[in-house]
Amino acid sequence: MGSKRPAAGEPETAAGNGLLDRRALLAAGAFLGAAGAISSRPVFGAAELKVEPWMTEPGAPFSGYGQPSRYEAKVVRTFASAPGTTGTGASRTPLQRLNGTITPNGLHFERHHSGIPEIDPDAHRLLIHGLVKRPLVFTLEALARYPTETRIAFIECGGNTGALYQKEPAQLDLQASHGLLSCAEWTGVRLALLLDEAGVEAQAQWLVAEGADAASMSRSVPMKAGEEALVALYQNGERVRPSNGYPLRLVLPGYEGNMNVKWLRRIKATASPTMTKDETSKYTILLSNGKSLQFVFPIETKSVITQPSPGLNLRGLGFYEISGLAWSGYGKITRVDVSADGGKSWTAAALQEPVLPKALTRFRVPWRWEGGPAVLQSRATDSSGQVQPTRAALIAERGARTIYHFNGITSWAVDEHGQVRHVYA
Repeated sequence: MGSKRPAAGEPETAAGNGLLDRRALLAAGAFLGAAGAISSRPVFGAAELKVEPWMTEPGAPFSGYGQPSRYEAKVVRTFASAPGTTGTGASRTPLQRLNGTITPNGLHFERHHSGIPEIDPDAHRLLIHGLVKRPLVFTLEALARYPTETRIAFIECGGNTGALYQKEPAQLDLQASHGLLSCAEWTGVRLALLLDEAGVEAQAQWLVAEGADAASMSRSVPMKAGEEALVALYQNGERVRPSNGYPLRLVLPGYEGNMNVKWLRRIKATASPTMTKDETSKYTILLSNGKSLQFVFPIETKSVITQPSPGLNLRGLGFYEISGLAWSGYGKITRVDVSADGGKSWTAAALQEPVLPKALTRFRVPWRWEGGPAVLQSRATDSSGQVQPTRAALIAERGARTIYHFNGITSWAVDEHGQVRHVYA
């Protein structure tokens, strides 16, 4: 499945099975001029431009809050509730239908343990207590007087991609397999500032954060995590949505989603972990030898190709852009390599700026599909030196008795008809 030598004037192939060097491709103008270009349809000039109905009459009036085009009706979250409940479960972000790195507020994934509480912001309070010199209670109005900071950060459920531990490849689209992942611009007050004001005692090494939902969802958080944590009031410039924690939530950049407690009402400083039900019965990795990994907090280095992916099939031969997302809870993405031949050869993808620590990074690489079978993969490296492992290496280390923290390389197979499906390679 190696590459053939390009004809004179064509861009050099950077790796096997049609992956190309992006800069050389753009310099050659190959998208428009080379054989197998994106479009072979000739352009006939102004005669092709029709006067469409929407050009002949006034459009819609103003609205109080803008909505997507009706032609984008497929770009929605999918959701599933636990049997016998209406609000316990998750909704998933349509990653394969988005671009860039920021998730719109209305598409940010959700994970609820007892539905979405309808909280009156004037009645809501945040308590900081425990091993502190001065227990404090904050209203929303009081928090708004503190200095605020803005941070772009991803949030990923620890159980995202858990289906990839299964013995056989799950035939799911990207939304179903990877959709418990989103990235937003969060604005709020640094938790460290509030803890300093409360006067944390020296023996306090942990925090327990509790939400105001009916499940009282709570998690233990190491004190060091408070250095980067935000008590977030805004999400992408507007108040945090109810489904994502209104009127305020905890944001712990890089840490598994369940620790980013929504509807935050209480933070208690403690000497040791509290061992809440949400961190003992769940979010623990059971190894094949019977032992468990507890308190595996940061999300490991990870990436996935979003386009093409299952359900987004190829339509004809020629040039395509392979695009995807990479992220790490340990720092900044420094490199993403892409393969079109199941890992036999790799080429470095272009990383879309800005590349930020503990945020989603978009990667892109040109690909010329010539109609043969291909297996598309991406492999991320982060600033801590972590390299995304193969699925086989991850399973060999951890076994397959868990659903948490899968970060192995994901493989999409493309057949001769352009159909894309999930495989293990």
